Amino acid sequence: MSIEFNQDRNYDIIAIGRACIDLNAAEYNRPMEETMTFTKYVGGSPANIAIGSSKLGLKAGFIGKIPNDQHGNFIKQYMSEVGIDTSNMVVDQEGHKAGLTFTEIKSPEECSILMYREDVADLYLNPDEVNEDYIKQSKILLVSGTALAKSPSREAVIKAVSLARKNDVKVIFELDYRPYTWASKEETAIYYSLIAEQSDVVIGTRDEYDMMENLEEGEGNNEATVNDLFNHSPELLVIKHGVDGSYAYTKAGDVYRGLAYKTQVLKTFGAGDSYASAFLYAIVNGKDIETALKFGSASAAIVVSKHSSSEAMPTVEEIESLIAQQG
Repeated sequence: MSIEFNQDRNYDIIAIGRACIDLNAAEYNRPMEETMTFTKYVGGSPANIAIGSSKLGLKAGFIGKIPNDQHGNFIKQYMSEVGIDTSNMVVDQEGHKAGLTFTEIKSPEECSILMYREDVADLYLNPDEVNEDYIKQSKILLVSGTALAKSPSREAVIKAVSLARKNDVKVIFELDYRPYTWASKEETAIYYSLIAEQSDVVIGTRDEYDMMENLEEGEGNNEATVNDLFNHSPELLVIKHGVDGSYAYTKAGDVYRGLAYKTQVLKTFGAGDSYASAFLYAIVNGKDIETALKFGSASAAIVVSKHSSSEAMPTVEEIESLIAQQG
């Protein structure tokens, strides 16, 4: 199976949601309390996916709100430099700041992130700042779950999804669950389900699907998830199981498994965004689902072996090389 996209579009993918600042520990094998130096990158799941997609050669655009300060300038400048259209990035005029994510790299197995998400600019994107003429120029609208956590960003995303469906733009929902921004698990489950049911493709970890189904971690199972969501719009579900690889389910009943690639792990964050960008690159270019799973897994393996998330996004050649080595 391959997914059919409307080919008569200016953009392969337009992402909506947060673009913020990652400050990754420059010192390894020590707790954050003892870490004195950090390296700055652009971060945020939809921004990372747009960056990864652009580096792979897709034509990408972005809808989001950034602060009216040096961090906002850095985000917009970096994204422009990697080839992303930033014409629909809105500059906040009310003093809201960029989200900040500090990372700790104690060991390859023990990494953590500390997020500052209070009153951040990206959650103040208004519905009237979402442009139908822009969305309908794309094959894909990529939605990130964190953008649903607060109003008015929540309503802006719901509007964007509605416009995408109206204009034959495929909606890809990357669950991207971040607990810090949400009021409750029940609220998360309501809005995740609302968007998942209207999406064409849903991508997430098993734990994120559990959250969407309002289950305790580990309670959910793929069969129940698939049976429920295929009563709605989705035609493809990707469920990731970490080192056990990932599964893709099609509405026609096909099941595919992608194995995780071996790599020298430096840190654990960034894998999901790199996976999504490479998986989407593959399906936009007409590759079959099995190949797309390999692309996603290989890209994730490359990014967890490097220091950054956005800056480490691989090229097609790097991904194909790893697949050729490991099969």
